[in-house]
Amino acid sequence: EKIRKIRVILLDVDGVLTDGGVILGSNGHEEKRFDIQDGMGVTLARMVGLKVGIITGRISDVVARRAKELKMDVVYQGSFHKLADYEEALNTFNVLDENVCYMGDDVLDLVLLERAGLSTAPANACDEIKKVVDVVTSCSGGHGAVRELIDLILKTQNKWDDAVRKCREKVSHP
Repeated sequence: EKIRKIRVILLDVDGVLTDGGVILGSNGHEEKRFDIQDGMGVTLARMVGLKVGIITGRISDVVARRAKELKMDVVYQGSFHKLADYEEALNTFNVLDENVCYMGDDVLDLVLLERAGLSTAPANACDEIKKVVDVVTSCSGGHGAVRELIDLILKTQNKWDDAVRKCREKVSHP
């Protein structure tokens, strides 16, 4: 029942959209690995009207670039106190907690996981998180966890076929 109410999906980045690893080059260059199927999941969700965004504690040009590629609806970086940005997202989308799904993997995410209508975590989340969330994916962050979550939401809301149809139309008629 919780899944049927979801209108907004908010995601942490490191450990959720990525495997949590950060490569810092000697020249200050940062690299992260994102899963392409997670990106397709974000695209499918947006095609059927769900809003998708990021709330992350770190600031990264790589994250800004990936969010822009995926046309994320909101992006909050440098959000050590994530609750203020979460509440801004609620206002932006004019939704209640029950309409939000949040996926996080570590203790900084607890306050949002306690508020969100659907709390979720990837398989690699710390034990404290896994104990309190509604759904733990079988996939780890950066390895399909976000896609698994979005597929679950779309199928439960009977939006899967519509998302696939819209994707096929977009590919067939650019």
